[in-house]
Amino acid sequence: MTTEHTHYSVLDLALVSDGFTLSETFNSTLKLAQKVESFGYTRYWLAEHHNAQNIGSSATSVLIGYVAAGTTSLRVGSGGIMLPNHSPLIIAEQFGTLASLYPNRIDLGLGRAPGTDRETALAIRSDFMQAAHSFPNELDKIETYFSKANASAKVRATVAEGVEVPIYILGSSTDSAHLAAKKGLPYAFASHFATTHLWDAIAIYRKEFQPSDVLEAPYVMAGVNIIIADTDEEAQRLSTSLIRMIVGIFTGKRDFVQPPTAMTDDLEEIMQHPQVHQMLKYSFIGSKATVKVQVKEFLEHTKADELIAVTNIYDVEDRIRSYALFAEIMKELG
Repeated sequence: MTTEHTHYSVLDLALVSDGFTLSETFNSTLKLAQKVESFGYTRYWLAEHHNAQNIGSSATSVLIGYVAAGTTSLRVGSGGIMLPNHSPLIIAEQFGTLASLYPNRIDLGLGRAPGTDRETALAIRSDFMQAAHSFPNELDKIETYFSKANASAKVRATVAEGVEVPIYILGSSTDSAHLAAKKGLPYAFASHFATTHLWDAIAIYRKEFQPSDVLEAPYVMAGVNIIIADTDEEAQRLSTSLIRMIVGIFTGKRDFVQPPTAMTDDLEEIMQHPQVHQMLKYSFIGSKATVKVQVKEFLEHTKADELIAVTNIYDVEDRIRSYALFAEIMKELG
């Protein structure tokens, strides 16, 4: 996987906005995917989360199939499947099936976090902590199930054997950087919310990277929050929904995504709170001209091969507009 220009992609949580049904939410997810496909985005990833009423992407592989069925060239995948929640055999079967239905279009991004609270993680899988610690071994199992050599094994994922499904390692700390480097796999860092270890993780990954059958050189993807509108003021207004989402995370009072409001002094103050400010450090909010400067600087510092944009906006039409403007920026930056 080599690149002469920076790819740009979407990370989506199928956010459920206040006043909208799940059915409407999923329709909007597909509509957004179809639009970003026409804007030249490389991939559309859905993230696994559980027990959050404002996130609709909990049955991640099902939603991936829905989006893949409604698009034609866009790569569709997981950002990520939280592997400790699952049997590697089942994930291999699911993604092997998806990749046979939509050849050369399915990505399997894998993370080791639960994507939920402790109680829910234990409800999903009682031995979650043990599975999280054995993440490297679980990853090995997935790779084995996808290999043709496993055809002679007693336990097989027959629908996965020899099927082309690129694996990506997701990380929000430095742990996964070592693993991605050792395995020679592409590495996606969750800098859209876990900002503290971005620089260390990228440095470790690039320094320790060992070429593999799938990748000759390191490939870094970085998550960024992107909210672009026609003016800085309008983008700030749209960002108030995101601020309220973050407050909900910190207070444990998660709610549906709220409609945007005027930016108030109170919300400005929340944005400057150390925890919130740190979490949203790589959030580029403003007009196209404003965000272009910020994205250019971020790319110069990280030298990322791909940016994966997270746009948490209440209304799908505003999200589409933001992604259209971000695509223009990335094409202009080359």
